[in-house]
Amino acid sequence: MATRRSTTFILLMVVVGLNLRPAMSSVAPLLTRLQESAGLSATAAGLLTTLPVLFLGLSAPLAPTLAKRIGSERALSAALILLAAGLILRGLPIPGVLFIGSAMAGCAIGIGGTLLPALVKRELPDSADLLTGLYTLALCLGGALGAGLSVPLTQLLGSWQASLMSWSLLALFALVLWHLKMPRSSRANTPIAPKGGILQLLKQPLTWYVMLFMGIQSSMAYIVFGWLPTLLVERGYNEADAGWTMAVSIMSQLASALGAPWLARMGRDQRPALLVVLFSTAIGLWMLLIAPLVWQWPGAALLGIGQGGSFSLALSLLVLRTANSRLAGQLSGLVQGGGYTLAALGPFGVGVMLQTGANTSHIAWLLLILITVCCGFALLAGRNQRLDDQSGELLIQRVTPT
Repeated sequence: MATRRSTTFILLMVVVGLNLRPAMSSVAPLLTRLQESAGLSATAAGLLTTLPVLFLGLSAPLAPTLAKRIGSERALSAALILLAAGLILRGLPIPGVLFIGSAMAGCAIGIGGTLLPALVKRELPDSADLLTGLYTLALCLGGALGAGLSVPLTQLLGSWQASLMSWSLLALFALVLWHLKMPRSSRANTPIAPKGGILQLLKQPLTWYVMLFMGIQSSMAYIVFGWLPTLLVERGYNEADAGWTMAVSIMSQLASALGAPWLARMGRDQRPALLVVLFSTAIGLWMLLIAPLVWQWPGAALLGIGQGGSFSLALSLLVLRTANSRLAGQLSGLVQGGGYTLAALGPFGVGVMLQTGANTSHIAWLLLILITVCCGFALLAGRNQRLDDQSGELLIQRVTPT
């Protein structure tokens, strides 16, 4: 039976999770408008979409150190403050602040997104994987809201600047709610580095398997976020159809984000579930970018189901592959730091390919090859193993299925 503390924490987790994607997804629908009114070149527009992902990756490894110094709860409050400040700053009529604010938002998302899995592991360790699915659902919903409401907010508020700044209200709401209701714990429970620190984690192959799976699937996600509408228009879709296809794909992520951890519990380990969602992603991309246009809607749904499930399971691996919240926080920082830094190369690489004359089919086959590589890391990361430091030394421990 859920206690009042656990119920409150789950609600807080959802509210905070809703804030960790609109900063990125709210920009893509306005890129054409930004290029016209702010005088951004195509390269600058690409940089604007890459900056939050890059700084997300660079800041994520700092989260465990910040949590150790001031506590996980205060560190998450600081992340929400930084997020609100970045969202406000990027809408101000000052040269360069659009990029600075986007980088600040990326840093905040990196810190907050790293801290939450460790807090989930600490607060509700027996259901950490299932709750990670709920957290991923909140992330996907936040991304969908950012993409879907960006243009209507611009029309309602009268400018793209006001539209981008308006998301700071959601961050401030989450900050107030978190400050009033956040779980209290002793400093002893704060995630700290295991003996040997980050270097010990980096020596474990399991860390790299999870990190590379996270990085490749995240790269696919941000390529879709940034370039799918453009690729669909090049295939012959009109802009409205491309936008609706993107919306259907994002909304399809909601169900799989919540359901994938349940699917993972049905097998002896997570490998079958990981392969199912990656196969769904591959088929969805093939239908949208290579197959006849008649496969538009099934392709959008399968792509969303695959990507929502992949991201949910990637976050679940952070808690399933660690024995305690200390290691979950440390692994979360490393995996999300390295993974998102790698992911930032994806959208940039597609932009370079398009600029050098690559067509949609070339890009599609490259993405399918990347998914095949990702399947290899999924088979390695999905085994029932976990990192444990209870003996004073960081070891890989086999887990017996229950």
